[in-house]
Amino acid sequence: MLSLLVREGEWVTASTLADALGVTPRSIRTYVTAINARVPGGSAIESGPSGYRAGADAAVALRASAAADAGTPRDRLYTLVRALLGSADGIDVFETADRLHVSPATLEADLGRVRSLLGGTGITLERQASTARLRGTEVAQRRLLSTLAHDEMEAGAFDFDALRRTLGGTSVGAKVLGQFKVDLVARLGELGYYVNEFGIVDVLMHIAIAADRVSQGRALEASGTETATEDRRTIAGLLDELVREHLDVVLGQGDLDHLAVLVLTRVVAPGAAAPRERARENLDPELEQVVRDVVESAASEFLVDIAHEDFILRLSLHVQNLRQRADAQAWSRNPLTRSLKTSYPMIFEVAVYIAGRLDERVGLSLLDDEIAYIAMHVGGHLERTRSREQLLTATIVCPGYYELHELLRSSVDRSLGRSIEVVGVDTRADPQWDDIHTDLILSTIDPPTPSDRVIRVQPFFTDADLERVQSGASRVRRGRRLARLRAELARYFPAGAFTRDLGGVADQEEAIRRLAEPLTAQNVIDDEYIERAIHREQLSSTAFTDALAMPHAIEMTATRTAISIGIADPSLGWGDARVQVVALVAFSESDRAAFQTVFEQFVEVFSERESVQRIVRRAADLPSFLDELTAVIDG
Repeated sequence: MLSLLVREGEWVTASTLADALGVTPRSIRTYVTAINARVPGGSAIESGPSGYRAGADAAVALRASAAADAGTPRDRLYTLVRALLGSADGIDVFETADRLHVSPATLEADLGRVRSLLGGTGITLERQASTARLRGTEVAQRRLLSTLAHDEMEAGAFDFDALRRTLGGTSVGAKVLGQFKVDLVARLGELGYYVNEFGIVDVLMHIAIAADRVSQGRALEASGTETATEDRRTIAGLLDELVREHLDVVLGQGDLDHLAVLVLTRVVAPGAAAPRERARENLDPELEQVVRDVVESAASEFLVDIAHEDFILRLSLHVQNLRQRADAQAWSRNPLTRSLKTSYPMIFEVAVYIAGRLDERVGLSLLDDEIAYIAMHVGGHLERTRSREQLLTATIVCPGYYELHELLRSSVDRSLGRSIEVVGVDTRADPQWDDIHTDLILSTIDPPTPSDRVIRVQPFFTDADLERVQSGASRVRRGRRLARLRAELARYFPAGAFTRDLGGVADQEEAIRRLAEPLTAQNVIDDEYIERAIHREQLSSTAFTDALAMPHAIEMTATRTAISIGIADPSLGWGDARVQVVALVAFSESDRAAFQTVFEQFVEVFSERESVQRIVRRAADLPSFLDELTAVIDG
């Protein structure tokens, strides 16, 4: 709850928080009391007539969470796992219970929870009399340690304190702090690599774990089954030098090879100055062709300009690294996953399409965090190739006095030239306002009739003027985007495609099938489309905001574009989120242009919490839903 309030930054009502968390408003009040108790004399959460918001000490409360939870079942579970991982001969159950100040029966129950935690890790918990021990490879045991560390970290962000808690406060590895990272990044840069800051935190964690395990005599053995590349030998030598210098630990060849592979697959890519031949040196040509086919298919399907050689090469290198991580089940976390999905739903959808096709072609099943990295590749390329068509046009109205209008235009071009294009300057004191048809009018005089397009500025452009123009430009862009959705509302929503009865469904699949019924009855979609929508949901949750899910099939096989709406009050669990509105969208091949309009604009409307609550509370049927949606769009 505290993380949600920090993200929002504004007042949020108790009922809205309850909907988001799937609890009652009474529980919210209990949570607020417990969180504020973490910062005596401070204010982690403020209360008021408008609900709750993050206070000045919210960050302190988040950092205090681990200390506040010490001694809880979860903390005890992690302590028990660390003890098991740290002892090759196992632990005595009765001695461990005494050390943790719990009964043997409680520790037996905790061992049952350890068994549940080990599912799918390749590690087993053995029990002989009073001795319990873990059996599994060293790689699997280290992977379990990294999982515990990730679970301790808030929203995937790297936290050295969380790493210390996972490894134990006296571990060697916990000393991997800032200077090691600074030196590693600098040296990698000197070698000509791009460094992925989101990936390097994972590698730092594995370096810390490796140093800790080696100091306990638990080194990895060298495989000796493959010939190391020049890049791998270089990285291994660099890591050996830095670990000796900063940690006073000597890693064996097995550990150095393992960590070098992690760096090469998670952290670095050839720099811009590297020739294309070097980048392709270790690239599987068959995999590059698969990526090329998938990218060209995505470009055609979504009408996006990504089928370029540089993009295909970069993505191919990334996918090759992905395949190596998938083989080792060593996924990378991405702290931007949530914001990418919410802020750039169309880009994320292209990434999901690419991930789905890669799964079909090479058996590469990806998690949301890895799909988000593909979205970053897609978004980065589209940003570099974005055309000037997104610029807003503007006319400056500045009655002539010497070169005043020229100075104003120069200031506007200098401050806003990347987002606004000045196409005209009117120096009359009585301009013909109705004849000015640009997106914005930047005027030093007041118009006879107020207009959202007219933004009052000073002859000498100030910082306050800059903020007003940027704000006005944002309003115009948003209005332009939502106007397309507003104009198409009537034909998107067929009669009867609305229900307020989603709160009682068992799961996402049942919700999709129920919302599909009116569309199937009107021959908009068939059973195959429904199955593909369910499959799309399995690839990545379509909960694009904290309140909205938009299930759909990737293939555009509907007879026309249509939306079936469901309201869940109370909220409905959807993937890792809880939503109150579910919009099953059917897209048609002949209406591709509608895809981006519907997708991005619909998500934008439902990213505003107040708008969602207004629609959820007032929409009793489809006509009232459309009325409220229209009112929200019109502001």
